[in-house]
Amino acid sequence: MTAVPYFALIASALALVLAYYFAKTVMKADEGTDLMKEIGQAIREGAMTFLRREYQWVSIFVVAMFVLLLVLPIDGRPSASFAYLMGALLSSVAGFIGMRIATAANTRTANAAREGAAKALPLAFKGGAVMGFTVAGLALFGISFNYLLWVTWLGVDSAFQVVAAFGLGASSIALFARIGGGIYTKAADVGGDLVGKVEAGIPEDDPRNPATIADAVGDNVGDVAGMGADLFESYAGSIVAPIVLVSLLLSGVFIEGDKLQVFGDYESLLMYPILIGALGMIASIVGALLTRGREGQSLSTQLHTGQYVAMGLTIILTIAGTLWLFGGASNPDGSAIVQTPIYLALTIIIGLLGGWAIGFVSEYFTSEHYKPVKGIAEKAETGAATVTIEGIAQGKLSTLPSVAVVVTMIGLSYWFGGAAFGQTGEVIGLYGVSLAAIGMLAVTGIIVAVDAYGPIADNAGGIAEMAELPPEVRDVTDGLDALGNTTAAVAKGFAVGSAAVTALALFKSFSLAAGSEVNLDINDTAVTIGLFLGAMTPFIFAALTMSSVGRAAQAMIVEVRRQFAEIPGLREGLPGVKPDSRRCVDISTQAALREMLLPGGLAIALPLVIGFIDVNALGGFLAGAVVTGFLMAIYMANAGGAWDNAKKYIEAGAHGGKGTDAHAAAVVGDTIGDPFKDTSGPAMNILIKVMTIVSLVFVPAFI
Repeated sequence: MTAVPYFALIASALALVLAYYFAKTVMKADEGTDLMKEIGQAIREGAMTFLRREYQWVSIFVVAMFVLLLVLPIDGRPSASFAYLMGALLSSVAGFIGMRIATAANTRTANAAREGAAKALPLAFKGGAVMGFTVAGLALFGISFNYLLWVTWLGVDSAFQVVAAFGLGASSIALFARIGGGIYTKAADVGGDLVGKVEAGIPEDDPRNPATIADAVGDNVGDVAGMGADLFESYAGSIVAPIVLVSLLLSGVFIEGDKLQVFGDYESLLMYPILIGALGMIASIVGALLTRGREGQSLSTQLHTGQYVAMGLTIILTIAGTLWLFGGASNPDGSAIVQTPIYLALTIIIGLLGGWAIGFVSEYFTSEHYKPVKGIAEKAETGAATVTIEGIAQGKLSTLPSVAVVVTMIGLSYWFGGAAFGQTGEVIGLYGVSLAAIGMLAVTGIIVAVDAYGPIADNAGGIAEMAELPPEVRDVTDGLDALGNTTAAVAKGFAVGSAAVTALALFKSFSLAAGSEVNLDINDTAVTIGLFLGAMTPFIFAALTMSSVGRAAQAMIVEVRRQFAEIPGLREGLPGVKPDSRRCVDISTQAALREMLLPGGLAIALPLVIGFIDVNALGGFLAGAVVTGFLMAIYMANAGGAWDNAKKYIEAGAHGGKGTDAHAAAVVGDTIGDPFKDTSGPAMNILIKVMTIVSLVFVPAFI
């Protein structure tokens, strides 16, 4: 079974080679006119400067956690500390590479749009695929290498602590990257829209607007680097969770009646999640290579073809890989460890289909082709208040089908997980549930590629506007951008759904690791107190991040108004008059770095403080946070996406089009939705997993 992590290393190497190939392809494309190159350079400099400064701040926190893991009495020291460091480092590297190529692909996509969508779409996709396959490749490499190094080669017993610490390192970067990037991008977006589009009446991405460059930078730091770190952590966490669970199942810290009776080649159970990650990687590579621009096909069909191919191939490879892995695994008495291996394959397939279903729910509630967005656009005819009310209603309504999908997926994978071993019991079934989370993210490489395509297309549209390219070019980029909003919502659905399932498995691992010290009886007062505190935390987290966006946007609004008032000829667009874009970039950068510290720090500090006070309260706290965090994430992401596309639906000509009262009302709704979908909502799935994995890693110190 030790061949599996070596196979995973090969798969991750192939993913990185593909990322390099796509990066070279993007860099060879023509950047366009001198003005386009100048605009692209300004965006790239702003994005990379922010990323470097963010990593400088976060490195202080990473070093502090590294030391904490060394000095506190947890299992697996010092291997866990170094695994944590590698998780943080690889996540940072993925973000840096992805950002660099995304900020190179934007100008090239805008230039390719001069020849039509068939040329521009594959270029934007390849730019996003660099991020996607760097994220997935480095995450799989990190987990496989750490397992080989510490468990196989050096013989460290605490396999679960090593891989959990790697996941914690990835979570640390993801938390701050999502919060910081989200605050940055929405400060610029909200500030620029309110003054430029609403007050000054100028188009979106108009070069006269001082916040336009900052907004373009924000698309990259929020939706490329932030999203990439998010899905790096989600992907790593989905593989870590079942490995941790199996390690604890075999450690004897749980009640005998729920024990998995495995005494033989149980390493196959540890290797199975890594194998599925590797097989999904191979399938994603094939899907990415089949994504090409084709005349006569809709943009959506072209972009999703590779994803559907990857999903279908993953199903085939999962069945074959499962039968191979467990075909010879047996107990000393000759009985099979897994009596019905196909049932384990079904848990993966259930997760994969469940992820697609949640993605479809997100697409239904956020795409202009369906009733919810059209309904919000219709409400714009009666003002901003009705737009806001309808958006909130649709966002909350979207939790119903999302929860239905998740609970169905949990129930089915729980049953198949137990049936695979011919046993019953809560822990046995939860192994199947944790495998379903891997299924949801098995094709992470292409999911991130499709998602990162969005901000590249958005940037391309902004560059086309600022470079004064012909209207037909902007029509092409607007079509690419509208599709990008939907693909972003779909990717967020995958991330949030997997977060709920992964957090459930990690939560059970936490209770197993704590053993008899944890009593999660709801009648226990400490558990009840923790439950209320946990249920409250996502609301406080959302409030802090949205207030941060509000304060940063206020500073941006003041600056944009000042420049319009004090720079002669700027509002009128006189020749040679340019705004001070660097000042706006600096405002967003400083605000994001300052404002990310409190919510990010709370996500780490709260479980530590509660855990050292009362472990039972911590169990209740995690349970409450997982449930409300999942619901808040779905609600905020879908409401924000629906408001955004309702505005674009009107801009395309519905209900009077641009310049009407309906359009002004939709802009207000879109502005409200910005921090919903790009700051607070996406950070929720990281919040619930960070708090759960912190509790799991530090539970020996708590007890």
